[in-house]
Amino acid sequence: MIIRNRLPRALLHGFTLVELMVVILIGSILLAIVVPTYQAQIRKSRRTDARNAVLDLAAREERYFSIYNLYSQLPSDLGYAAPAATGTTWASVGAIGNGYYTLNVTKIDPVPATNTPASYTITATAVAGQLKDLPCRSFVVTNTGQQTATDSTGAAATTCWN
Repeated sequence: MIIRNRLPRALLHGFTLVELMVVILIGSILLAIVVPTYQAQIRKSRRTDARNAVLDLAAREERYFSIYNLYSQLPSDLGYAAPAATGTTWASVGAIGNGYYTLNVTKIDPVPATNTPASYTITATAVAGQLKDLPCRSFVVTNTGQQTATDSTGAAATTCWN
């Protein structure tokens, strides 16, 4: 004997309000977990742009040094855009990595009387949306090949170059 449900056909279709609210609640919880994690991974992936830029500039400086026995004086010496017409200092390359970092160069010219050698320090500093990347705010490479990074407090960050 087959027992059939004798409920009206209209009651057998669709979802109840409680079921719908449970689905919305579960979806909201998943979004609250996934979106911040996704954004953190995007910021982490942008670090590659900064690392590549400072290492590329350091390689260009060393290539220039091997030819001319001194470090470049202008960005145009290394193939970068010439500085603004108001100055000829080699202080800033400008935005890199789609504008999430700026690249700055600090140079020390040699002082023959004190035997101070020429040196440079290249720094990529986070700007714009990348400022939320608290563990790795800036990347630094020196003429000796030393690679360092700092966090948002200015303390040394040990995992940024990994």
